[in-house]
Amino acid sequence: MKVSIQTAAHDDILRQYRYYLVEKDAARIAQQFLAAVQSAVETLSRTPEMGTPKHLENPLLAGLRSWPIPRFPSIRLYYIYAGNTLRIVRVLHGKRDIYPLLGEDDEV
Repeated sequence: MKVSIQTAAHDDILRQYRYYLVEKDAARIAQQFLAAVQSAVETLSRTPEMGTPKHLENPLLAGLRSWPIPRFPSIRLYYIYAGNTLRIVRVLHGKRDIYPLLGEDDEV
């Protein structure tokens, strides 16, 4: 299966990594976060229908699902599985209002 990480998702991952590294002064946790993201992507590449469906008005986001990052359950990976491609759209805190963020996303 092909995995594609959108620019916004890549930026989200780096932002969270820097937060742990700089704001929390926790290099070990920052590295664990990166490993947990990789683990989530690997899990979803094997069973992509596992995530919770999300319904948005943006037709480009049809089939959007979310999945918690292991050991960081408040952070969720938002993705679309279509054909043979797992497309990671965003990686956001679960308490954020994703609808304005994703509903206007034109990079999908």
